[in-house]
Amino acid sequence: MAMEVTQVLLNAQSIDGNVRKHAEESLKQFQEQNLPSFLLSLSSELANDEKPVDSRKLAGLILKNALDAKEQHRKLELVQRWLSLDNNVKGQIKAFLLKTLSSPAADARSTASQVIAKVAGIELPQKQWPELVGSLLSNIHQLPAHVKQATLETLGYLCEEVSPDVVDQDHVNKILTAVVQGMNASEGNNDVRLAATRALYNALSFAQANFSNDMERDYIMRIACEATLSPEVKIRQAAFECLVSISSTYYDKLAPYIQDIFGITAKAVREDEEPVALQAIEFWSSICDEEIDILEEYGGDFTGDSDIPCFYFIKQALPALVPMLLETLLKQEEDQDQDEGAWNIAMAGGTCLGLVARTVGDDIVPLVMPFIEENITKPDWRQREAATYAFGSILEGPSPDKLTPIVNVALNFMLNALTKDPNNHVKDTTAWTLGRIFEFLHGSTMDTPIITQANCQQIITVLLQSMKDVPNVAEKACGALYFLAQGYEEAGPSSPLTPFFQEIVQALLTVTHREDAGDSRLRTAAYETLNEVVRCSTDETAPMVLQLVPVIMMELHNTLEGQKLSSDEREKQSELQGLLCGCLQVIIQKLGSSEPTKYVFMQYADQVMGLFLRVFACRSATVHEEAMLSIGALAYATGPDFAKYMTEFYKYLEMGLQNFEEYQVCAVTVGVVGDICRALEDKILPFCDGIMTQLLKDLSSNQLHRSVKPPIFSCFGDIALAIGENFEKYLMYAMPMLQSAAELSAHTAGADDEMTEYTNSLRNGILEAYSGILQGFKNSPKTQLLIPYAPHILQFLDSMYMEKDMDDVVMKTAIGVLGDLADTLGSNACSLIQQSLSSKDFLNECLSSEDHMIKESAEWAKLAISRAISV
Repeated sequence: MAMEVTQVLLNAQSIDGNVRKHAEESLKQFQEQNLPSFLLSLSSELANDEKPVDSRKLAGLILKNALDAKEQHRKLELVQRWLSLDNNVKGQIKAFLLKTLSSPAADARSTASQVIAKVAGIELPQKQWPELVGSLLSNIHQLPAHVKQATLETLGYLCEEVSPDVVDQDHVNKILTAVVQGMNASEGNNDVRLAATRALYNALSFAQANFSNDMERDYIMRIACEATLSPEVKIRQAAFECLVSISSTYYDKLAPYIQDIFGITAKAVREDEEPVALQAIEFWSSICDEEIDILEEYGGDFTGDSDIPCFYFIKQALPALVPMLLETLLKQEEDQDQDEGAWNIAMAGGTCLGLVARTVGDDIVPLVMPFIEENITKPDWRQREAATYAFGSILEGPSPDKLTPIVNVALNFMLNALTKDPNNHVKDTTAWTLGRIFEFLHGSTMDTPIITQANCQQIITVLLQSMKDVPNVAEKACGALYFLAQGYEEAGPSSPLTPFFQEIVQALLTVTHREDAGDSRLRTAAYETLNEVVRCSTDETAPMVLQLVPVIMMELHNTLEGQKLSSDEREKQSELQGLLCGCLQVIIQKLGSSEPTKYVFMQYADQVMGLFLRVFACRSATVHEEAMLSIGALAYATGPDFAKYMTEFYKYLEMGLQNFEEYQVCAVTVGVVGDICRALEDKILPFCDGIMTQLLKDLSSNQLHRSVKPPIFSCFGDIALAIGENFEKYLMYAMPMLQSAAELSAHTAGADDEMTEYTNSLRNGILEAYSGILQGFKNSPKTQLLIPYAPHILQFLDSMYMEKDMDDVVMKTAIGVLGDLADTLGSNACSLIQQSLSSKDFLNECLSSEDHMIKESAEWAKLAISRAISV
């Protein structure tokens, strides 16, 4: 087989489907029959300069895919598979890979770089291949430039692949030295310089120690800044990408360089090519992000315990930074907003301006107002659009006191421009800006309302008229209406929108039927706005919301009528079904929240459920999720009556719980099981065996995304609450699962933010399970069954208290569980609680908490404990 591997690899890329399929099957067979020699022949193919580039490239790609995968469980399998190969075989493969780095074929070198990094990612953490970094570094002094370039590229991928703690500091220093030397202006070869600059980007996270040393840091910063002046555009772009990364990784070390960096970025923004200018703007956006985070976390009050002080770089740069950003706004492209995901200098500049406004607040207003006043009425559309964009960008950050008087003057002008400006760009940006005004400066918390009896009618008239405009303008008008409705959410029994409710709903439905509603997200925006208008409506409009039910049902019915569709049409239809299910969900929640409307809605419940079941039969993941959520709302609204749908619905519930691939569907389904438990209470009993079996399978699967596990635990609690002592037969399965998860989640000191957040959600799920089980068994003769588990539950509470990293949500649930133990187990729990290490301290801490939810739970727990003691 090794002989003909070249031909098979070439055939696998053939235009002829049959040839290709046959070749793919041969490769698969070879891999399954003899993995070591399969991998060896691929690496030998990749290293062989006599072979065609196409077969070498594919050989490298298959090798790479044999070492890594996106799905976590598959990745772990591949890592184990590689580690268990014979060392001799692995040695040969690695030798071939290193040899390929000096190949004259660029594609082969680049592929080998990636594969070496993947192997390093597996072996270095295991303390294997210790000589790798040394042998790469010895390549750097090779004469042929292409070897140097490939080696630097490999070092870059290596830094991306392994975590800094598996490379010792001596190697890190040598890697950085090699990389920075490769970036130096004296390096004659641009390919080498580019590879080095890109490698620095990945190596920055390794450079903690080097950035703490003044001389080393100065050297790295000087080389990075010099590279931004290279004659080669790709090198300049890569150098700015390094500066952007440095701005977030080493913000606290930037003070000595910030002046120079301003000069370099300003020149690039004004004169350089777009890819470079965009990165130069990104540097300042990144500094804003850092400062916003610091200021939000410490509220501007830097005491000894804050990690990094705020250096107020943005505030200091304002007088020069704002004019530079305002200039960028005039560099629009003719057709910029037709293209989803378009990004250009004007957009980047406006985004950065918005971040600057959030960083410095009121200080930005006097710097931007003259630009707006000067350009807003100019004959050239670019100037009008830039002025409007500048205005919209600075609405979040400055105080309402500062902005309200300006907005009051501007509002009329904007409404006028939205109907009369001849240019679509200007209208688009104007509608977006109105949306921002309603989002940030309108609502029950504002002292001086921007929208009054006097102008409400005009605002609605203009927005509804603009919904008939071209798709991108109509979409932004929907967005503005969305925030207008949201601002009245707390308006009390009567909302200023009530008189216009019918007209607004009609206009939005009309938009969803436009021929061009598929362009520019228009249909989605119209449904999202309709949902918000319904969600924020008052009791006065409930009869009109009821009239909407048969309308939306009819629309959903029409998408289910069998016609043969192309895959593109089917995708559009699924999207529409998802939007309609989402709309029904909001309507059901609205009508279900008060008795009179709930009663009238019930006449539609059977038909609505019938439609949802037909939607499930279409088997599309996005719709599945939306329809599931709607069923949760329906269960909540119908209560115990939901039981009559369970037999038919159950198979879809089970499908959802089995859906590992689209784990969001699985998570939503788990949530709906909770909704149904609350609706049906013990009527859910006949389905519990099936549901519990599936949930336990989910928990023991290593294929299911970890984010679904916390909701599954809390679902145990929902089931136990619903079926009470009937949960007995699941205790022997559920409790050990809860215990092992509790042990895992208790010791996570030193984890990163993301892990801490996950741990807290896992703990909360476990606690909700314990709470539901304890409450479910309360007052039943079978409470004795829970006594053996009490010591472990208390141990879990102790360990969390000791760790001191609970968030408020977990704290509230945890103190509740302490109360549940006393409440359900009475005197049996008391002696245990009194012996526990921290219960008393934990209770006292919660009793004096600032958070009234925690305090309330603690007072209840204290009462339950004292009741149990007195028994």
